[in-house]
Amino acid sequence: MKHYDAIIIGFGKAGKTLANTLAKQGKQVAMIEKSSEMYGGTCINIACIPTKSLVYQSNEKKYSEAPKEDFYRNSIEEKDDLTSLLRDKNFHMLADQDSVMVYTAKASFLDDHTVQLTSETETLELTAEKFFINTGSLPVIPPIDGIKESNFVYTSTTLQQLDTLPEKLVIIGGGYIGLEFASIYANFGSEVTVLDNSSTFLPREDRDIAEEVKKVLEAKDINFILDSNATSIIDQDDTVTVKYEQGDNKIDIAASALLIATGRKPNTDGLGLENTTVEVDDKGTIIVDDYLKTTAANIWALGDVKGGPQFTYTSLDDFRIIRDQFVGERKYSLKDRQNIPDSVFIDPVLSHVGINEDTAKEKEIPYKAATMKAGEVPRTRIIKQTDGLLKALINPDTKEILGCTLFCAESSEMINIVRLTMEAKLPYTTLRDHIFTHPSMSEALNDLFSKFD
Repeated sequence: MKHYDAIIIGFGKAGKTLANTLAKQGKQVAMIEKSSEMYGGTCINIACIPTKSLVYQSNEKKYSEAPKEDFYRNSIEEKDDLTSLLRDKNFHMLADQDSVMVYTAKASFLDDHTVQLTSETETLELTAEKFFINTGSLPVIPPIDGIKESNFVYTSTTLQQLDTLPEKLVIIGGGYIGLEFASIYANFGSEVTVLDNSSTFLPREDRDIAEEVKKVLEAKDINFILDSNATSIIDQDDTVTVKYEQGDNKIDIAASALLIATGRKPNTDGLGLENTTVEVDDKGTIIVDDYLKTTAANIWALGDVKGGPQFTYTSLDDFRIIRDQFVGERKYSLKDRQNIPDSVFIDPVLSHVGINEDTAKEKEIPYKAATMKAGEVPRTRIIKQTDGLLKALINPDTKEILGCTLFCAESSEMINIVRLTMEAKLPYTTLRDHIFTHPSMSEALNDLFSKFD
């Protein structure tokens, strides 16, 4: 039985960065990943990187004269080449170090200090001083009749593996994942319909932002059917039929492919946590304190598996919390993490940080709001992406920025500037008066925050 200073389960962003850091300190580290197709983690292989590759390629479709089926197939190949390159790079980043051993096997805890590894060829047990669980999340599959039997049902992972462009794509779920795929496949040329059980489109967004997003996506011929509940899925020859209810109406819709985008859940099944003192909640989320320690004294959890925002950059920030405990001053924790930005890579990109107007009203926070059309920004005319709406909230008393939503081209870059200003607790006039290059999208922040004067 081999013993390590640290065993990390899951090759995701937090885990691989931690493994590299510990190895450089001379620690003996075991990295356990159950699939050779997942070296580097979810982001590189099945999420951020491949989907953003498809976002880029689908936006390029408008400039191509190639048949849409050929263009899509080539885009899938380019995406696969990219993920293969990054996966290999990440594997060797750890495997080539003398103090790191990469095991490709399934890990299951036998107790707080021992894991059993099971691969196609062998079973072995490892022990360690410390364990770090970084196993990510999995798609939630709703209990719809016929969903498991269908040959045309896909998740956000498996749809990317389909090299034939669906003529008609139905998406169950109108959240961020569903909208991102709707935008991608509409740009590629699929006929897209989104079924969502909510009666409100993007319920977490202010209505002016949500209505603008819906208008722009509908202009791409994406059809939204709200307040609808899928009841059964039936394969018929080369198509799949989704039966759904909307009010008292029972309706059928046929598709070439069906994407299930109804959320994700922590990937804790099969980890053997019942054999440890690690506690989970009723959703399988590992319970941690502000320093990411579980209820076991020697086990920590990082990334999606511990709940909270499911972003690669928050997973990386989890690594920083762990690093600070072992090589820092133990001052940084989850309670210090504020104003987490997010971007949904629809076309154009929807980005947000801080609170929105609805939240300010609910919490009775004093605020002023300002909006401007994206088309007012000169650069949108140059790059021919004039769709969208920009919105900001400030506290009229402190002059600090409360929140910002940017539905416009390049907003995923712009939102980071706003977040930095908020974290520094600088007044909104900092962005109003900052010298930005011209013509850039960032200079829109001059105009947006000038509207408060």
